[in-house]
Amino acid sequence: MLSSLPMYAAGSAANATLWQAVAEQLRHAGLAQVPDTLAQPDDLMAHWTDPGLLLSQTCGYPLTHALAGRVQLVGAFAYAAPGCEGVYYRSQLVCRDADAGQPLEAFRGRVVAYNSEDSQSGYNSLRALLAPWARDGRFFASAVASGSHRSSVELVRSGQADLAAVDCVTWALLARDQPEAVRGLQVCGQTAPAPGLPLVTSIHTSAAVLQALHQALHQVVADPRWAEVRAALLVQDFAELPLSAYGVIPQMAQNAMDAGYPRL
Repeated sequence: MLSSLPMYAAGSAANATLWQAVAEQLRHAGLAQVPDTLAQPDDLMAHWTDPGLLLSQTCGYPLTHALAGRVQLVGAFAYAAPGCEGVYYRSQLVCRDADAGQPLEAFRGRVVAYNSEDSQSGYNSLRALLAPWARDGRFFASAVASGSHRSSVELVRSGQADLAAVDCVTWALLARDQPEAVRGLQVCGQTAPAPGLPLVTSIHTSAAVLQALHQALHQVVADPRWAEVRAALLVQDFAELPLSAYGVIPQMAQNAMDAGYPRL
């Protein structure tokens, strides 16, 4: 079996401890072969579709597109970050201090940075927000793929880009843990909400194991023994969600297409 938490604070001690808490509950439930440690996959798509995947976290856009029908939804964490409401989250629109307070229209013809085209927070949500203002399929002069939210933030800070949409949990973690990374930057807007980053398991995971995952996650977010690690990761709660809750994500994509704005 394989498990990972690759989306927030990947490779951190806090994530490792959170997994140890979940693994403890799964073992108490009688599951065998629970991984002792988290995997650190280089190829996330191959990892998420591995038949032995016990638990991982992905983005809502892959869940509803490349991973549709290839994984099972377990649920989502609720996070204590500005922009979150229960298990729903937004992207923070990030600009330099000098541009703070300007309307979104002021960024027309400038440069946007985004992490990847298959990102709900960094691409799809921003494209949906800007679609009504696009002209002949364009809003920005150019769009730069950065590879990560952290890199998008750096591109804006360095002046190589003027705006980026950054997952609000990522932004909150950066502002708290790496304040130098966000110095000189401000939040100048938000995207529409969507369900938070989904926890997933293999399409082959049995109903009994899925139920054990639900129970373990509910226990870990409620147990005071793990309060410190939850605070470190901004985790407040866990909720089971129907897959239909994520339907807002392909709808955002379709709305942008219908408006003639297929690409940032």
